[in-house]
Amino acid sequence: MSDVIDQDEFAFFTRNLLKWYRAHGRDLPWRRTTDPYAIWVSEIMLQQTQVATVLPYYERFLSSFPAIRDLASASPDKVLKAWEGLGYYARARHLHRAANEIMIRFGGKFPSRFEEILSLPGIGRSTAGAIATIALGQRYPILDGNVKRVLCRYFCIEEDPKKKEIEEQLWDYSEKLLPRKGADDYTQAVMDLGATLCTPAEPRCPLCPVRNQCKAREKGIQEKLPIKGAGKIIPERDYVAGVVFRKEKVLIRRRPAKGLLGGLWEFPGGRVDLDGRAGGFEKKIKGTLQKEIPWTVDQWAPWGKIKHTFTHFKMTLHVFSGRIEERKGKNTDAQKWVAVEELSNYPFSSAHQKILSKLKQPDEQPRLFS
Repeated sequence: MSDVIDQDEFAFFTRNLLKWYRAHGRDLPWRRTTDPYAIWVSEIMLQQTQVATVLPYYERFLSSFPAIRDLASASPDKVLKAWEGLGYYARARHLHRAANEIMIRFGGKFPSRFEEILSLPGIGRSTAGAIATIALGQRYPILDGNVKRVLCRYFCIEEDPKKKEIEEQLWDYSEKLLPRKGADDYTQAVMDLGATLCTPAEPRCPLCPVRNQCKAREKGIQEKLPIKGAGKIIPERDYVAGVVFRKEKVLIRRRPAKGLLGGLWEFPGGRVDLDGRAGGFEKKIKGTLQKEIPWTVDQWAPWGKIKHTFTHFKMTLHVFSGRIEERKGKNTDAQKWVAVEELSNYPFSSAHQKILSKLKQPDEQPRLFS
Protein backbone atom coordinates (compact mmCIF):
# COMPACT_ATOMS: atom_id res chain seq x y z
CA MET A 1 0.00 0.00 0.00
CA SER A 2 1.33 3.43 -0.92
CA ASP A 3 2.08 5.75 1.98
CA VAL A 4 1.24 8.84 -0.05
CA ILE A 5 -1.65 9.08 -2.52
CA ASP A 6 -1.61 11.80 -5.15
CA GLN A 7 -4.62 14.09 -4.71
CA ASP A 8 -5.25 13.79 -8.46
CA GLU A 9 -6.06 10.11 -7.91
CA PHE A 10 -8.88 11.05 -5.52
CA ALA A 11 -10.21 13.73 -7.86
CA PHE A 12 -10.05 11.42 -10.88
CA PHE A 13 -11.97 8.69 -9.06
CA THR A 14 -14.77 10.96 -7.82
CA ARG A 15 -15.16 12.92 -11.06
CA ASN A 16 -15.32 9.88 -13.34
CA LEU A 17 -17.47 7.85 -10.98
CA LEU A 18 -20.12 10.58 -10.81
CA LYS A 19 -20.11 11.00 -14.58
CA TRP A 20 -20.62 7.24 -14.99
CA TYR A 21 -23.39 7.15 -12.36
CA ARG A 22 -25.41 9.88 -14.04
CA ALA A 23 -25.49 7.76 -17.18
CA HIS A 24 -25.64 4.24 -15.72
CA GLY A 25 -26.94 4.46 -12.14
CA ARG A 26 -29.60 1.91 -11.27
CA ASP A 27 -33.23 3.01 -10.96
CA LEU A 28 -34.22 1.69 -7.53
CA PRO A 29 -37.36 2.51 -5.52
CA TRP A 30 -35.49 3.89 -2.51
CA ARG A 31 -33.75 6.34 -4.85
CA ARG A 32 -37.08 7.86 -5.77
CA THR A 33 -37.72 9.11 -2.25
CA THR A 34 -36.09 11.36 0.32
CA ASP A 35 -38.03 9.80 3.21
CA PRO A 36 -35.39 8.86 5.83
CA TYR A 37 -37.59 6.01 7.08
CA ALA A 38 -37.83 4.34 3.67
CA ILE A 39 -34.12 4.82 3.02
CA TRP A 40 -33.31 3.42 6.47
CA VAL A 41 -35.40 0.30 5.73
CA SER A 42 -33.62 -0.17 2.39
CA GLU A 43 -30.16 0.19 3.93
CA ILE A 44 -30.92 -2.41 6.59
CA MET A 45 -32.36 -4.84 4.05
CA LEU A 46 -29.34 -4.40 1.78
CA GLN A 47 -26.92 -5.46 4.50
CA GLN A 48 -25.44 -8.77 3.24
CA THR A 49 -28.30 -9.13 0.74
CA GLN A 50 -28.41 -8.45 -2.99
CA VAL A 51 -30.68 -5.82 -4.54
CA ALA A 52 -32.69 -8.35 -6.58
CA THR A 53 -33.61 -10.21 -3.40
CA VAL A 54 -34.46 -7.05 -1.48
CA LEU A 55 -36.77 -5.41 -4.04
CA PRO A 56 -40.00 -7.37 -3.38
CA TYR A 57 -39.42 -7.37 0.39
CA TYR A 58 -38.90 -3.60 0.43
CA GLU A 59 -42.19 -2.93 -1.36
CA ARG A 60 -44.16 -5.34 0.86
CA PHE A 61 -42.55 -4.10 4.07
CA LEU A 62 -43.42 -0.45 3.38
CA SER A 63 -46.90 -1.49 2.33
CA SER A 64 -47.37 -3.23 5.69
CA PHE A 65 -45.60 -0.51 7.72
CA PRO A 66 -45.80 2.75 5.75
CA ALA A 67 -44.49 4.89 8.62
CA ILE A 68 -42.32 4.59 11.72
CA ARG A 69 -45.41 4.68 13.91
CA ASP A 70 -46.88 1.66 12.09
CA LEU A 71 -43.69 -0.34 12.51
CA ALA A 72 -43.35 0.56 16.19
CA SER A 73 -46.93 -0.46 17.01
CA ALA A 74 -46.77 -3.78 15.11
CA SER A 75 -46.33 -7.07 16.94
CA PRO A 76 -42.93 -8.80 16.71
CA ASP A 77 -44.62 -11.70 14.89
CA LYS A 78 -46.01 -9.39 12.22
CA VAL A 79 -42.61 -7.76 11.65
CA LEU A 80 -40.82 -11.11 11.44
CA LYS A 81 -43.52 -12.45 9.10
CA ALA A 82 -42.90 -9.52 6.74
CA TRP A 83 -39.18 -10.38 6.89
CA GLU A 84 -39.70 -14.14 6.46
CA GLY A 85 -37.24 -15.58 3.93
CA LEU A 86 -34.94 -12.55 3.80
CA GLY A 87 -32.61 -13.99 6.45
CA TYR A 88 -30.45 -12.37 9.12
CA TYR A 89 -33.53 -11.86 11.27
CA ALA A 90 -31.71 -9.77 13.86
CA ARG A 91 -32.08 -6.96 11.31
CA ALA A 92 -35.87 -7.12 11.59
CA ARG A 93 -35.75 -7.22 15.39
CA HIS A 94 -33.41 -4.23 15.44
CA LEU A 95 -35.66 -2.28 13.06
CA HIS A 96 -38.61 -2.92 15.34
CA ARG A 97 -36.68 -1.89 18.46
CA ALA A 98 -35.30 1.19 16.74
CA ALA A 99 -38.77 2.26 15.60
CA ASN A 100 -39.96 2.13 19.20
CA GLU A 101 -36.91 4.11 20.34
CA ILE A 102 -37.62 6.74 17.69
CA MET A 103 -41.19 7.06 18.98
CA ILE A 104 -39.96 7.52 22.55
CA ARG A 105 -36.75 9.51 22.07
CA PHE A 106 -37.55 11.58 18.98
CA GLY A 107 -41.33 11.88 19.01
CA GLY A 108 -41.76 9.57 16.04
CA LYS A 109 -39.53 11.63 13.72
CA PHE A 110 -36.43 10.01 12.27
CA PRO A 111 -33.38 11.63 13.93
CA SER A 112 -31.47 14.23 11.91
CA ARG A 113 -28.02 14.02 13.53
CA PHE A 114 -25.44 11.37 12.60
CA GLU A 115 -24.69 10.55 16.25
CA GLU A 116 -28.39 10.01 16.96
CA ILE A 117 -28.80 7.74 13.94
CA LEU A 118 -25.72 5.77 15.01
CA SER A 119 -27.20 5.27 18.48
CA LEU A 120 -30.16 3.28 17.13
CA PRO A 121 -30.17 -0.55 17.35
CA GLY A 122 -28.73 -2.32 14.32
CA ILE A 123 -27.03 0.74 12.82
CA GLY A 124 -23.26 0.93 12.49
CA ARG A 125 -21.01 3.68 11.20
CA SER A 126 -21.37 2.86 7.50
CA THR A 127 -25.17 2.50 7.59
CA ALA A 128 -25.52 5.70 9.61
CA GLY A 129 -23.31 7.48 7.10
CA ALA A 130 -25.36 6.23 4.16
CA ILE A 131 -28.66 7.33 5.72
CA ALA A 132 -27.34 10.75 6.78
CA THR A 133 -25.82 11.38 3.36
CA ILE A 134 -28.54 10.01 1.09
CA ALA A 135 -31.65 10.94 3.06
CA LEU A 136 -30.56 14.06 4.91
CA GLY A 137 -28.10 15.69 2.50
CA GLN A 138 -25.20 15.50 4.93
CA ARG A 139 -21.64 14.38 4.17
CA TYR A 140 -20.42 11.17 5.79
CA PRO A 141 -18.29 8.37 4.32
CA ILE A 142 -19.42 4.76 4.05
CA LEU A 143 -17.41 1.53 4.03
CA ASP A 144 -19.59 -1.47 3.28
CA GLY A 145 -18.34 -4.63 1.58
CA ASN A 146 -18.71 -3.23 -1.93
CA VAL A 147 -16.82 -0.05 -1.11
CA LYS A 148 -14.01 -1.92 0.63
CA ARG A 149 -13.51 -4.04 -2.47
CA VAL A 150 -13.50 -1.03 -4.81
CA LEU A 151 -10.99 0.90 -2.71
CA CYS A 152 -8.71 -2.08 -2.13
CA ARG A 153 -8.46 -2.51 -5.88
CA TYR A 154 -8.24 1.13 -6.89
CA PHE A 155 -5.46 1.85 -4.37
CA CYS A 156 -4.02 -1.69 -4.62
CA ILE A 157 -4.13 -2.48 -0.93
CA GLU A 158 -2.43 -5.86 -0.61
CA GLU A 159 -3.23 -6.42 3.04
CA ASP A 160 -6.26 -7.82 4.84
CA PRO A 161 -8.84 -4.98 5.08
CA LYS A 162 -10.04 -6.46 8.37
CA LYS A 163 -6.82 -5.36 10.05
CA LYS A 164 -7.51 -2.34 12.22
CA GLU A 165 -4.88 -0.10 10.64
CA ILE A 166 -5.98 -1.04 7.11
CA GLU A 167 -9.63 -0.43 7.92
CA GLU A 168 -8.74 2.99 9.34
CA GLN A 169 -6.85 3.78 6.13
CA LEU A 170 -9.87 2.76 4.05
CA TRP A 171 -12.12 5.04 6.11
CA ASP A 172 -9.67 7.88 5.48
CA TYR A 173 -9.72 7.21 1.74
CA SER A 174 -13.51 6.97 1.71
CA GLU A 175 -13.80 10.37 3.37
CA LYS A 176 -11.28 12.02 1.04
CA LEU A 177 -13.17 10.74 -2.02
CA LEU A 178 -16.45 12.37 -0.91
CA PRO A 179 -17.20 15.47 -2.99
CA ARG A 180 -18.17 18.69 -1.25
CA LYS A 181 -21.36 18.74 -3.31
CA GLY A 182 -23.30 15.73 -4.49
CA ALA A 183 -22.17 13.39 -1.71
CA ASP A 184 -25.54 11.63 -1.92
CA ASP A 185 -25.06 10.75 -5.60
CA TYR A 186 -21.45 9.75 -4.95
CA THR A 187 -22.49 7.38 -2.16
CA GLN A 188 -25.02 5.66 -4.40
CA ALA A 189 -22.48 5.59 -7.24
CA VAL A 190 -19.69 3.87 -5.33
CA MET A 191 -22.14 1.22 -4.11
CA ASP A 192 -23.33 0.69 -7.69
CA LEU A 193 -19.77 0.37 -8.95
CA GLY A 194 -19.04 -2.41 -6.48
CA ALA A 195 -22.34 -4.18 -7.09
CA THR A 196 -22.36 -4.09 -10.89
CA LEU A 197 -18.80 -3.77 -12.25
CA CYS A 198 -16.19 -4.20 -9.52
CA THR A 199 -17.70 -7.51 -8.44
CA PRO A 200 -15.97 -10.12 -6.26
CA ALA A 201 -15.40 -12.49 -9.19
CA GLU A 202 -14.74 -11.57 -12.82
CA PRO A 203 -14.84 -7.77 -12.45
CA ARG A 204 -15.94 -6.00 -15.63
CA CYS A 205 -12.85 -3.80 -15.84
CA PRO A 206 -13.27 -2.68 -19.48
CA LEU A 207 -16.51 -0.91 -18.46
CA CYS A 208 -15.16 0.62 -15.25
CA PRO A 209 -15.06 4.44 -15.23
CA VAL A 210 -11.90 4.54 -13.05
CA ARG A 211 -9.97 1.70 -14.73
CA ASN A 212 -7.23 3.99 -16.08
CA GLN A 213 -6.03 4.83 -12.57
CA CYS A 214 -6.79 1.49 -10.88
CA LYS A 215 -3.49 0.33 -9.37
CA ALA A 216 -4.60 -3.29 -8.98
CA ARG A 217 -5.56 -3.45 -12.66
CA GLU A 218 -2.17 -2.00 -13.60
CA LYS A 219 -0.55 -4.92 -11.79
CA GLY A 220 -3.09 -7.46 -13.08
CA ILE A 221 -4.11 -8.55 -9.57
CA GLN A 222 -7.61 -7.06 -9.32
CA GLU A 223 -9.25 -10.47 -8.90
CA LYS A 224 -6.91 -11.30 -6.01
CA LEU A 225 -8.04 -8.27 -4.02
CA PRO A 226 -9.22 -7.66 -1.38
CA ILE A 227 -6.89 -10.01 0.48
CA LYS A 228 -8.86 -12.52 2.51
CA GLY A 229 -7.83 -13.83 5.88
CA ALA A 230 -7.34 -17.51 6.53
CA GLY A 231 -10.49 -19.38 5.64
CA LYS A 232 -12.43 -21.00 8.44
CA ILE A 233 -13.66 -24.54 8.30
CA ILE A 234 -17.46 -24.51 8.32
CA PRO A 235 -18.64 -27.17 10.79
CA GLU A 236 -21.54 -29.52 10.04
CA ARG A 237 -24.19 -30.01 12.71
CA ASP A 238 -27.20 -32.26 13.10
CA TYR A 239 -30.55 -30.98 14.34
CA VAL A 240 -33.89 -32.65 14.79
CA ALA A 241 -37.45 -31.31 14.43
CA GLY A 242 -40.67 -33.02 15.44
CA VAL A 243 -44.01 -32.42 13.76
CA VAL A 244 -46.39 -33.39 16.56
CA PHE A 245 -50.10 -33.78 15.88
CA ARG A 246 -52.93 -33.63 18.39
CA LYS A 247 -56.15 -34.24 16.54
CA GLU A 248 -56.17 -31.69 13.71
CA LYS A 249 -53.57 -29.36 15.23
CA VAL A 250 -49.77 -29.21 15.22
CA LEU A 251 -47.41 -28.08 17.99
CA ILE A 252 -45.12 -25.10 17.33
CA ARG A 253 -42.94 -23.05 19.63
CA ARG A 254 -41.25 -19.67 19.55
CA ARG A 255 -37.47 -19.44 19.63
CA PRO A 256 -35.86 -17.21 22.30
CA ALA A 257 -35.82 -13.54 21.31
CA LYS A 258 -32.01 -13.40 21.24
CA GLY A 259 -29.70 -15.61 19.24
CA LEU A 260 -29.97 -17.48 15.96
CA LEU A 261 -33.41 -17.04 14.32
CA GLY A 262 -34.58 -15.23 17.45
CA GLY A 263 -38.33 -14.78 17.77
CA LEU A 264 -39.25 -17.08 14.88
CA TRP A 265 -41.59 -20.02 15.29
CA GLU A 266 -40.48 -23.60 14.68
CA PHE A 267 -41.43 -27.22 15.10
CA PRO A 268 -39.93 -28.35 18.42
CA GLY A 269 -36.54 -30.00 18.47
CA GLY A 270 -32.91 -29.06 18.83
CA ARG A 271 -29.34 -30.02 18.20
CA VAL A 272 -28.45 -33.71 18.36
CA ASP A 273 -24.97 -35.22 18.60
CA LEU A 274 -24.67 -38.02 16.07
CA ASP A 275 -21.19 -39.50 16.33
CA GLY A 276 -21.54 -41.64 13.21
CA ARG A 277 -21.41 -44.98 14.96
CA ALA A 278 -23.73 -47.64 13.61
CA GLY A 279 -26.88 -48.46 15.50
CA GLY A 280 -29.11 -46.39 17.75
CA PHE A 281 -29.35 -43.52 15.26
CA GLU A 282 -33.11 -43.10 15.31
CA LYS A 283 -33.29 -43.96 19.00
CA LYS A 284 -30.95 -41.10 19.80
CA ILE A 285 -32.94 -38.65 17.66
CA LYS A 286 -36.25 -39.71 19.16
CA GLY A 287 -34.79 -39.42 22.65
CA THR A 288 -33.69 -35.86 21.92
CA LEU A 289 -37.11 -35.01 20.54
CA GLN A 290 -38.94 -36.42 23.52
CA LYS A 291 -36.88 -34.25 25.86
CA GLU A 292 -38.10 -31.17 23.98
CA ILE A 293 -41.78 -32.11 24.11
CA PRO A 294 -43.55 -32.29 27.50
CA TRP A 295 -45.94 -35.08 26.51
CA THR A 296 -45.53 -38.69 25.53
CA VAL A 297 -45.47 -38.97 21.75
CA ASP A 298 -46.65 -42.15 20.06
CA GLN A 299 -45.48 -43.59 16.77
CA TRP A 300 -42.56 -41.40 15.78
CA ALA A 301 -41.98 -41.75 12.03
CA PRO A 302 -39.11 -40.31 9.95
CA TRP A 303 -40.02 -37.71 7.32
CA GLY A 304 -36.55 -37.23 5.86
CA LYS A 305 -33.77 -34.63 6.03
CA ILE A 306 -33.36 -30.97 5.10
CA LYS A 307 -29.99 -29.42 4.29
CA HIS A 308 -29.47 -25.75 5.11
CA THR A 309 -26.39 -23.53 5.31
CA PHE A 310 -26.08 -20.73 7.85
CA THR A 311 -23.25 -18.19 7.93
CA HIS A 312 -21.19 -20.17 10.44
CA PHE A 313 -22.27 -23.79 10.01
CA LYS A 314 -24.06 -26.29 7.80
CA MET A 315 -27.15 -27.98 9.19
CA THR A 316 -28.76 -31.33 8.52
CA LEU A 317 -32.27 -31.23 9.95
CA HIS A 318 -33.75 -34.67 10.64
CA VAL A 319 -37.53 -34.40 10.57
CA PHE A 320 -39.88 -36.82 12.37
CA SER A 321 -43.61 -36.82 12.86
CA GLY A 322 -45.59 -38.12 15.81
CA ARG A 323 -48.94 -37.94 17.55
CA ILE A 324 -50.18 -37.52 21.09
CA GLU A 325 -53.57 -38.39 22.49
CA GLU A 326 -53.43 -36.34 25.69
CA ARG A 327 -55.62 -33.27 25.95
CA LYS A 328 -53.18 -31.42 28.17
CA GLY A 329 -51.26 -28.42 26.99
CA LYS A 330 -52.61 -24.90 26.74
CA ASN A 331 -51.37 -22.26 24.33
CA THR A 332 -48.83 -19.82 25.72
CA ASP A 333 -46.81 -16.98 24.27
CA ALA A 334 -44.00 -19.44 23.51
CA GLN A 335 -45.94 -22.57 22.55
CA LYS A 336 -49.13 -23.12 20.57
CA TRP A 337 -51.29 -25.82 19.04
CA VAL A 338 -52.21 -24.50 15.60
CA ALA A 339 -54.37 -25.81 12.78
CA VAL A 340 -52.34 -26.63 9.68
CA GLU A 341 -54.18 -24.07 7.56
CA GLU A 342 -53.27 -21.33 10.09
CA LEU A 343 -49.54 -22.07 10.28
CA SER A 344 -48.79 -19.63 7.45
CA ASN A 345 -49.78 -16.79 9.80
CA TYR A 346 -46.60 -17.40 11.82
CA PRO A 347 -43.03 -16.51 10.80
CA PHE A 348 -40.79 -19.59 10.29
CA SER A 349 -37.17 -19.98 9.21
CA SER A 350 -36.43 -21.17 5.66
CA ALA A 351 -35.72 -24.74 6.79
CA HIS A 352 -38.94 -24.99 8.77
CA GLN A 353 -40.90 -23.42 5.92
CA LYS A 354 -40.04 -26.58 3.95
CA ILE A 355 -41.67 -28.65 6.67
CA LEU A 356 -44.67 -26.35 6.43
CA SER A 357 -44.88 -26.95 2.68
CA LYS A 358 -44.80 -30.70 3.29
CA LEU A 359 -47.69 -30.38 5.72
CA LYS A 360 -49.77 -28.48 3.19
CA GLN A 361 -48.78 -30.54 0.16
CA PRO A 362 -47.83 -34.12 1.08
CA ASP A 363 -46.91 -34.91 -2.52
CA GLU A 364 -44.05 -32.41 -2.26
CA GLN A 365 -42.05 -34.66 0.09
CA PRO A 366 -39.65 -36.10 -2.53
CA ARG A 367 -38.66 -32.60 -3.69
CA LEU A 368 -38.33 -31.02 -0.27
CA PHE A 369 -36.62 -33.83 1.60
CA SER A 370 -33.55 -35.86 0.71
